[in-house]
Amino acid sequence: MGFPNIDPAKVGATGLLWLLLSYGYVLYMASNLISEGSDLLLLVPSLAGLVGGVVLPLLGAVPDGAIMLFSGLGDLETAQETLSVGVGALAGSTIMLLTVPWAMSVYYGRVDFTGEDMMPNYKKSPKLTNDGACSGLSYAGVALTPEINHGAKLMMMTTLPYFLIQVPAFFLHGDRQTVSDGEKYWALTGFLVCVIFFVYYLSIQLRMSNEGADKLRRMAVTKEAMKKGAISLSGALAGQVSKLEKAYTVGSTNGAKGESEGLIPTRLDSCSIDGPPPEVTEYLKGILGEVFFSYDQDGNGQLSQKEFTIFLTDFHENISSSHVSEVFSAYDTDSSGTIDYDEFIAACYTIIKQATAPEFAKRSYARQTSSRISVTVGDRILNDDGADDEEKEDVPEEFTDLSPENQQRAIKRRAFLMLTIGTGLVLLFSDPMVEVLSETANRVGVPAFYVSFILAPLASNASEVIASTYYAQKKTSKSITVSLTALEGAASMNNTFCLSIFMALIYFRGLAWQYSAETISIILVQFGMGFCALQGKMSALTGMFVLSLFPLSVLFVALLEYLGMD
Repeated sequence: MGFPNIDPAKVGATGLLWLLLSYGYVLYMASNLISEGSDLLLLVPSLAGLVGGVVLPLLGAVPDGAIMLFSGLGDLETAQETLSVGVGALAGSTIMLLTVPWAMSVYYGRVDFTGEDMMPNYKKSPKLTNDGACSGLSYAGVALTPEINHGAKLMMMTTLPYFLIQVPAFFLHGDRQTVSDGEKYWALTGFLVCVIFFVYYLSIQLRMSNEGADKLRRMAVTKEAMKKGAISLSGALAGQVSKLEKAYTVGSTNGAKGESEGLIPTRLDSCSIDGPPPEVTEYLKGILGEVFFSYDQDGNGQLSQKEFTIFLTDFHENISSSHVSEVFSAYDTDSSGTIDYDEFIAACYTIIKQATAPEFAKRSYARQTSSRISVTVGDRILNDDGADDEEKEDVPEEFTDLSPENQQRAIKRRAFLMLTIGTGLVLLFSDPMVEVLSETANRVGVPAFYVSFILAPLASNASEVIASTYYAQKKTSKSITVSLTALEGAASMNNTFCLSIFMALIYFRGLAWQYSAETISIILVQFGMGFCALQGKMSALTGMFVLSLFPLSVLFVALLEYLGMD
């Protein structure tokens, strides 16, 4: 065994528990680093399509794939035993992702069913009238959008390799060598099909990402990054705004509708800038819609200059107060002292465009100290550097104090560093984690499959559980789509990337497929959830049933093994 060089068989019960918690925590942190690094890359428009379509799904499966790989190494007899750890990680990860976070997303993202067809109503306010823990579960739920339906079909299709190895396995009997010889070429066929499906799945995701199908995820990540202060307003949005403008310009040149001709500003150091093209307006509203209403403190559908200033400060646009006044006045056309929603979007567009202009950066970007923002709202006092006198926010200034272009470079460096460290930790600690799980199973006297089934997903998939629940709590059809399609995608990656490693171990190492009970459980859960996801809605009550599938699947495997399967 490589680093860390601690033999779990030579430590006591306390030491084994310490190793289990330590390795599990490291893998959990590594999984988070991979997830956060991938999300950061979504903030880079030039990479967003590749990241959303290929990098995110692939790296999300790395922890489970690594556990699967290392569980099948070593001498043949040991590998045949420890492979149960990899199978447990694969089954536990797949079934857990489709049950526990799915049920939590449905519960926390539920809205009232209304109308004759009793469909989720995302437009009423409040969206959920009876938010008791268990009350009204049949009359509230979530919409299952076409994107979710499509993800369910892909997920069920990618289960085919399980059938290719499992059906022949039913008819093969004898010792391990006899069974492995009979299964060898079926495993090779399954491996090739997994690889084909893996490439096909990634190509579909890449195409959909380039077409903007994952824009909901990108927008959610962008909003969260700005909210946390990881990037400024212009740093987050300037690249995508420029990309959309170029696409619009090409479309106009090719004969598209030119209703926004001439709207691209020509004097970037001036506040007299017309509104953005329609595509840019739609994008900015998707990002800043909720923000506008959260800063509209009196709820009149208008922002005062003071509220607009606080917004810019909170989103780390550290421009001079005189320039804020200049922009605000340009869009306060009726001199009422306020701007409405559309004017707010146009004003933000102006600031984003000006932040990327060299002449503007020289004139008033961030570094000026003679006329900085200082406003008071209630008990909140913002000083000249835009911070709160009573409570200073811990903001990564190495990002927000940079120009938008340099922020993008810094994000790339940070993201690649996080991905490198996260992937390195996974590869380093997966092997010892397999040994610890195997030894834990020996100590407690239960098959390694069950220990791995329960514990491995806690380390490798915790970030998906947290992220899916976070998105669902926003209670919109878009957010629930982001949440549930991510879970379906993770299951599809397990069916292709992780299962291809499993098939390769069976073929190249001459191991026997002795996991019929586990395979049947994985297939049944995926098809059950797939058919549920093909509907138009899911109630919170159904979500509670989905939650029960996780423990029931373990009991089902135990029952099949008790009846003599495998």
